[in-house]
Amino acid sequence: MLTDRRIGNLAHPAPAPIEEASAPEKGRSLWMDAARRFRRNRAALVSLAMLILIVLFTFVGPLLARWDIETIDWTVVGSVLTKGMPSFETGHYFGTDEVGRDLYSRVIQGTQVSLTVGIVGSVIAVIVGTFYGAVAGYFGGRLDSVMMRFVDILYSIPYMFILILLLIIFGRSFIMLFVGIGLISWLGMARVVRGQTMALKNREFVEAAIAGGAKPLTVVFRHIVPNLLGVVAVYATLLIPEMILLESFISFLGLGVQEPNTSLGALISEGAQTMQYGTIWQLAFPLIFFVLLLFSFFFVGDGLRDALDPKDR
Repeated sequence: MLTDRRIGNLAHPAPAPIEEASAPEKGRSLWMDAARRFRRNRAALVSLAMLILIVLFTFVGPLLARWDIETIDWTVVGSVLTKGMPSFETGHYFGTDEVGRDLYSRVIQGTQVSLTVGIVGSVIAVIVGTFYGAVAGYFGGRLDSVMMRFVDILYSIPYMFILILLLIIFGRSFIMLFVGIGLISWLGMARVVRGQTMALKNREFVEAAIAGGAKPLTVVFRHIVPNLLGVVAVYATLLIPEMILLESFISFLGLGVQEPNTSLGALISEGAQTMQYGTIWQLAFPLIFFVLLLFSFFFVGDGLRDALDPKDR
């Protein structure tokens, strides 16, 4: 009997204990993968940190200012070379300009204005250019030809001359400056989005949406545009420094922001005119902020482009 039981046990061995199934590894989205690649780019990370510090400075800096942008320190008028130098005792951390106004407060406002112009210009380009380019690229045919020929015509117009003419005729104001910049800033975005849309409109998910009864504009804005966010974000980041350069050039010519307001371009223009008197700080401080802004945006844009490049996925 014992032998039979042993034989039976050997014939039907006890089932092995079932191992607990290991939890499936969490997949990473394309955006998480892009963020990981972006963090590996040291130049982009340092530039992003620099941008954050500059933006924080524009908010926190006014709390530390002892002078506003309009108040004139009469003790330094006529002797800016000696008394208008940067000094913590007088409260002029960056010194004063040639008429005795605090340069620290004016650099803060100039940075705010330049950032605002750059960001507003890029927002206009993103909204108008994305809509225009996506519609032209998706519908194609004669509509695409007409829309893109209109873009080519606008590109052929001497833009700087038109912008200067608008500012002279309608007055030098923030609104007119934004309108003038917005007239041309979206053209490059429209071309980029059109090309990407033409590459996406024959993909399977678009055909599935069309088969499901989605209307053309629904396909464009619900299925195609969300897949262009990476390209749009990179282009917008690279467009901001171009807008800042354009505004600075206009202000350097004296056609941009008017007194008592100022911008980095206007401050650089004023500093360049007083360099011969030895007041180097009037040019140095706004120029440092201007260069830091431009390089930071360019490096962040390059980092985003490398992180979101489909060839690296």
